[in-house]
Amino acid sequence: MRIISLSVDGIFQAAHNGLFDWLAGQDADLICLQDLRAQEPELLDRDEFTLDGYFCYYFDSPKPHNNGVAIYTRKAPKAIVYGFGLQCGEDMDGRYLQADFDNISVGSLLAPGGHAGERNQEIKDRFFKELEAHLTKITRKRRRYIICGNWQVAHTEDDVENADLHTEESGFLAHERQWLSTLFSSVGYTDAFRRGNPDNDEFSWWPSGVLKKGDGWRTDLQVISRELASTVEYAVMYKANAFSSHAPVIVDYDLEDL
Repeated sequence: MRIISLSVDGIFQAAHNGLFDWLAGQDADLICLQDLRAQEPELLDRDEFTLDGYFCYYFDSPKPHNNGVAIYTRKAPKAIVYGFGLQCGEDMDGRYLQADFDNISVGSLLAPGGHAGERNQEIKDRFFKELEAHLTKITRKRRRYIICGNWQVAHTEDDVENADLHTEESGFLAHERQWLSTLFSSVGYTDAFRRGNPDNDEFSWWPSGVLKKGDGWRTDLQVISRELASTVEYAVMYKANAFSSHAPVIVDYDLEDL
C-alpha cells in the first residue's frame, strides 16, 4: 500500500505546477494533501482537481482561503471523521480529516504554525497538547492509525539542515521536539519515514521555497501506530519537481488490505 502526503501551499498553485499530472502516475492507494487554501465548492467537479479512480474528501477552514486538508482514496472508506474535537476551539487554526477503513484509519493533518509571533505559538502549543491527549486515547482502540501531514515540527538535528541556527525558532523549539520524542517513545507511535529511510540529509520543506537548495527542514511526517512499524517497506521524498515549498513524502507499507 502506497501513501503520499504533501503540503501544497495552495491547491490551485500546486495543480498549476503539475501536481495532479504527477499524482496520476504514482499508483498511490491514498493521497493526503494539506494547506489547500481553497474551499470545497471551488474544487468539486473540476477536472484539474480530479483523479480517476479516487474518492475525494475535503475539510475546509472556516477562514476563507486558509489552510484546509484533503484525502484521495482508491477504496471507499467506512466513515469520514472531520476534526478531533479540540476543547480549546482551535480546530480552525489546524485541520484534521480522517478516513476509516475496516482495520485502519488514515488522517490528513495540518498543524498550526507558530512563526507569526507569541500568540500563534501559544495556539500551536495548545493544539499539540490536545492532539497528544487524542492520540493517547485512540491507542486504546483496536485499530491502527497512519497520520500524514505538515506537523510544523522537526524532531532531531538530522531533520534541520542548519540545526544550530534554528534552536530558538518555532518548529524546532526544545519543547516542540520533546513533544515528538514523547509521542514516539511512550504514547505509542513511530515515524514511518525513519523506519524506511535512515538518511540524515532528507528534508521535506524549504522556507525559501527552492527545493534542494539552502535551508531544508523535515516537518512533513507520516506518524503511524507502533504495531505498523514492521510494515514500512520504502520511504522517500520526491524532489525531482517542485509543486510547492514542500516535497511529497512517499511511504510504501506491506499492507494488502485497508
